[in-house]
Amino acid sequence: GDTMIRGRDDGLKTDTARASPFLLGNKTQYARWRALKLSDYPSGAEKLIVEVRDPAQPTSSERDALLRIVGKTNMVIYRVTQQTQNKQSVCAVAKHLGLVHLVDNPFADEDGITTLKVAPEKAARGYIPFTDKRLLWHTDGYYNAPKERIGAFVLHCVVPATHGGDNMLLDPEMVYLRLRDANPDYVRALMEKDVLTIPANIESGVEIRPARVGPVFAVDGTTGALTMRYTARTRSAHWKQDEATADAVRMLANLMRDDAPDVFNYRLGPGEGIACNNVLHSRSAFTQLATGPCRTLYRARYYERIASLREGLM
Repeated sequence: GDTMIRGRDDGLKTDTARASPFLLGNKTQYARWRALKLSDYPSGAEKLIVEVRDPAQPTSSERDALLRIVGKTNMVIYRVTQQTQNKQSVCAVAKHLGLVHLVDNPFADEDGITTLKVAPEKAARGYIPFTDKRLLWHTDGYYNAPKERIGAFVLHCVVPATHGGDNMLLDPEMVYLRLRDANPDYVRALMEKDVLTIPANIESGVEIRPARVGPVFAVDGTTGALTMRYTARTRSAHWKQDEATADAVRMLANLMRDDAPDVFNYRLGPGEGIACNNVLHSRSAFTQLATGPCRTLYRARYYERIASLREGLM
């Protein structure tokens, strides 16, 4: 149909991509994918947890469990039972999930991994992850150029906050499914190439990063996988000014209520982490005691996506 012909102009390089269930013209593929996606979809964050004794050498059953859950939900919560608190364990978990190439960012440490803790000098420049404030819904790197797209990330907890700091997590494929079921026009609007503009990042009159224009949902040209870029921060997002976009964005916000049925809520403990295909996530505000260690997480972002055991999902 019309979508398929247009799709070829959209850089779909393979038959797999052209048969993607995420293209609106592929109704049969979508129906099959949807049935598999909804079958036994986990109902709470506890169902996402896999215990891993030694992240450097997960057993084949531990690795299969990690990949199977990612295949279903695009995310998994791992719990390292042998307490090791270093960055190596983050990279080890990632490597066993097929994540190798780190996406650089200016706040990363020398090894390419970012230590997330309250940092007043970074907070002063408007970088909310380095504060104790609430983080609104977003995917990582929504402000990156397409070639710097973040496929996956690992977030590993070293020290939790005294109170708060819960993560809310939401699978972009479920968001897509709910939108398409409600009205395919929502998806159509969010796939437009100019639907979401992230303004340039200018500090003291210097452009640190240019404005980025692009879709919310896109289909990977090789694999046919769904990618998503989104932020709920109003000062960071300029939406296309038309009715179709306004309706779609309103519906999106509705799917991201804290009590929405597809949202997983979890507070990471020491030695626990989230490995995911750049799912939507937010964080509640937190407080910590004036004395004692401060909330510390390691974050590693990767170009690759986790190659999951999809059980015929795609």
